Amino acid sequence: MIAMQYSFTLPADYDMSIIDRRIRDKGPLLDGFPNLGFKAYLSARKEEFGSRDNLYAPFYLWRKPEGASDFLCSPTFQTLAGAFGWPQVRTWIIWQAEVSADIAAARFATRDILHMQPYAPLADIRRADSAQTETEIATGEALASVCGFEPTTWTRVRFSLWRELPEIGAETQAYRVGHLSLARP
Repeated sequence: MIAMQYSFTLPADYDMSIIDRRIRDKGPLLDGFPNLGFKAYLSARKEEFGSRDNLYAPFYLWRKPEGASDFLCSPTFQTLAGAFGWPQVRTWIIWQAEVSADIAAARFATRDILHMQPYAPLADIRRADSAQTETEIATGEALASVCGFEPTTWTRVRFSLWRELPEIGAETQAYRVGHLSLARP
């Protein structure tokens, strides 16, 4: 599995209803895309949930890396890049991903990107992050929870989908979920 996210920072006076409309109209196009676990169509408005910017920032969980490659080579992504520019696409190797049967009820998302100290004990960090991911789902707190790492910049990602936005820290980026594209059973 692999997680992927790109983000477009939009001007402070950008009409975010354009993004809402884009999500509504284009969101269903990826429903059932091959090798997709889920795609969360995410947006944040400046100063909402502490966001510093207006953002359009989809997050993907791919069952196989080929899914990410196929999407990035697709006409759908080409159209997106034509409209907003060619984004930096971040990817993370999955340590743990848990998805509840109620994922379709997600209305909010949170994402933390955490830097690792040089020579940090990766096995211990993976074990702790994976346990947190499992707990969020087992207790019913989150509807999906993903943790992983990226060994070029030595960063970790913690991403969760929620019915209601939980209390968040200053470094957490929160989003509204406009649409969820899910794998076909």
